[in-house]
Amino acid sequence: MEQLSSIEAWRNYANDQRAFGHAVALVPTMGALHDGHASLFRAARASGDVVIATIFVNPRQFGSAADLKSYPRTPHEDAVVAKENGVDCLVEPSLEEMWPDYPNSTSTTVSVHGIGDSLEGADRPGHFDGVASVVAKLFAVTGPCHAYFGEKDFQQLAVVRQMVRDLALPVEIIGCPIVRDPDGLAISSRNGQLSANGREQALAISRALRAVDAPATPSTLRRRMREVLEDAHVQTAYVEIVQPTTFVVAHDGDEGEFRALIAGIVEGVRLIDNAPVTLSSREA
Repeated sequence: MEQLSSIEAWRNYANDQRAFGHAVALVPTMGALHDGHASLFRAARASGDVVIATIFVNPRQFGSAADLKSYPRTPHEDAVVAKENGVDCLVEPSLEEMWPDYPNSTSTTVSVHGIGDSLEGADRPGHFDGVASVVAKLFAVTGPCHAYFGEKDFQQLAVVRQMVRDLALPVEIIGCPIVRDPDGLAISSRNGQLSANGREQALAISRALRAVDAPATPSTLRRRMREVLEDAHVQTAYVEIVQPTTFVVAHDGDEGEFRALIAGIVEGVRLIDNAPVTLSSREA
């Protein structure tokens, strides 16, 4: 596995692989790699692509300096996870190269309006501008590629898909299933910040999503999810059901396949999860 840190070397590596006739896969991460990331690496590898993984903790998508400072960083362990799961090239660009003017604001910002305005976007102002801006830069440096993202950050996935569509970027976005621990908790770099009791409490989030597996109206499904979370005393940031591409909120009378999304706060840790749901105009 090659390990690079400069944008020039990274761009040259991707260009060389395409010149050799290889397809390139990009897996963007912020490090603290876990089984969810490993599943993305393996999916990219299984497709036959040359796998480039990036690790960059992007300050532009954090709402506070404290949250940025507390984000876990495990560089040595990350290199092991990447190598063992088929990554060909691990890129860890410096903050100075990615955002030369930081901590001053960057002149260019990519904003995806509509999809990025609600839910995580509403609770974390500027978050998706930071995400879209850094992902656009990752794509610009890597060039034509397949890009792999996990469905746990479902709104982020939708934002990136819309950005690629709107800007006609030469990138195919591939969403991969959520990876869960045996107890049902969606794997996240933030889970390690929970105590044993906090983790037990956080399991209510995945239980709430399992409570909406039968077709029903949106109002009924929202009520079921909230009841599970309230019983576990989980602080709820939002419980919502949306159209999975546009993120338009579902209303009673809508039918078909939608997405249920939850953000809960346990022991000060923000946890998100989601699942597909089927809406019916009649109660199940």
